[in-house]
Amino acid sequence: MVSLSALWGAILLSAVIVFVASSIMHMVLPYHKTNYKKLPEEEKVATALRGIGRGLYVLPFCTMKEMKSPEMQEKYKQGPVGMITIMPPGPPAMPKFLGQWFGYCVLVSFFVAYLAGHTLAVGTPYPAVFRVVGTAAFLAYGLGMLPNGIWKGQLWGMTLKEVIDGLVYALLTAGTFGWLWPR
Repeated sequence: MVSLSALWGAILLSAVIVFVASSIMHMVLPYHKTNYKKLPEEEKVATALRGIGRGLYVLPFCTMKEMKSPEMQEKYKQGPVGMITIMPPGPPAMPKFLGQWFGYCVLVSFFVAYLAGHTLAVGTPYPAVFRVVGTAAFLAYGLGMLPNGIWKGQLWGMTLKEVIDGLVYALLTAGTFGWLWPR
């Protein structure tokens, strides 16, 4: 067993590396530029939605009991069917979002360290550390994106990009832990 205190360097450095890599992947590389689409008649839609509070809205909305009714089935057939996330008015709070993303990276690395520290011994060879840490990190960064395609209607192409991003983050985390694993 390896204590968490012996892994803080790997925890923090892997979080920084993932944070920097994700910034490069989203701001420099072009493959995320097609993730979002503009709504037709955006100003009319924005005007219609203005004033509603922050939250996740479903269209058309119904209870489970109402879902099978002929009226609701007709609404589903006519469309649109979707989910809309409404955020507070104002420009995106990028410092807040980036801070939360970095906190998430630290949290993932912390739990990866917890798992690895309880399953691997001091002096475990790099490939074994890489395998355990990479698998655990991929569960959080990669496979955790699949519900967006399943439940939220996110296009599978975008979901696949997120899973690939998660694989890169997992490999970077695994490499960092393998490199800094206590000998």
